[in-house]
Amino acid sequence: MSATLATALVATHFTGPVGFGWWFLLIPLFWILLFGLLFAIFGRRWRRAAAEGGYGPHGRMSPARQAEGTLAERFAKGDIDETEYRARLEVIRANASS
Repeated sequence: MSATLATALVATHFTGPVGFGWWFLLIPLFWILLFGLLFAIFGRRWRRAAAEGGYGPHGRMSPARQAEGTLAERFAKGDIDETEYRARLEVIRANASS
């Protein structure tokens, strides 16, 4: 009698409405998926920014990269010719390494 009662109690506890069953795995699974998703989104951005090499310690573009971008835009618009573009680009790169 007691073995049957114990078996019924255990079966009810793990599968019935009172017990948790496999539901207790959903909470850690939720947090693992959430952190994985956040890492996938923001980690890709950080890796891409690091690979481009244009970002400084605080996430902003370095002044030399900004200057090169502005110079490239002016060249693309036709404000300056190729000779002036190359000369100014050389000056920017020489001063950036100093």
